[in-house]
Amino acid sequence: MEKLKLTAVKSTIDRPAKQKATVKALGLRKLNQTVEVEATPQVLGMIEKVKHLLKVEKA
Repeated sequence: MEKLKLTAVKSTIDRPAKQKATVKALGLRKLNQTVEVEATPQVLGMIEKVKHLLKVEKA
């Protein structure tokens, strides 16, 4: 399975609760934090919902 590298580049302050929860569920807690995740359909859907807050790269 392909790996993706996610970096939080925008804050979740003043964002809807669902977007905050999605970013947290992806494993991102702080600004500029980077995590590696598997590119499953569920994760890709989550990324699509908050892509304006993230930087996504192939790992």
